[in-house]
Amino acid sequence: MDRRQAVARIESQLAESCRVKQRFSNALKARIAELAERMAATLAGGGTIYWIGNGGSAADAQHLAGELGARLSRDRRPFSSVALTTNSSILTSIPNDDSYEQVFARQIEALLREADLLVALSTSGNSRSVLRGTAAANARGAFTVGWTGKSGGELKKIVQLCLCVPSRDTQRIQESHITIGHIVCGLVEDLLAPRRSFAQPAKKPAAFAS
Repeated sequence: MDRRQAVARIESQLAESCRVKQRFSNALKARIAELAERMAATLAGGGTIYWIGNGGSAADAQHLAGELGARLSRDRRPFSSVALTTNSSILTSIPNDDSYEQVFARQIEALLREADLLVALSTSGNSRSVLRGTAAANARGAFTVGWTGKSGGELKKIVQLCLCVPSRDTQRIQESHITIGHIVCGLVEDLLAPRRSFAQPAKKPAAFAS
């Protein structure tokens, strides 16, 4: 492959990535907005947002849990957000002692409450570990959300809210998931930590108040 062919391929990949996102239906956009509202309500009510996924979806889970737990675009209090993909001892002991299919379910059985919300990422919607984890969250009464690809797979059937990216290409789905995640995290910040109006000056600390 020469340089010109490489540039042509780059342009094609960028165009397809844009086309997938431009194909988001109004119904999907409404579900994204609903998810942001539910996340904000969960956090405001003292709940935690939990995230699960394998491979690239595990990376997305960690990334987006961090956006809520730290900050996305403004100073504000940290939000309770945890990716169940980061504890290497648990991630290796559960598959060793039981099976990999239980890697998220066991953690969820220990941690999730009715007040919590689970985001389950699977590009195919058919990851056994993600399905088992989601089923465990349902059993505990938590609100469950699936992020997947066009058909939704088995995951779509068992979650309470499903965001299905209109593509069957794993790369395009993952790119869209991180875009959706940034949008959702931004909306949650808007709902829970609105920007201060420039028309309203900040209050002076008590030590400096006249």
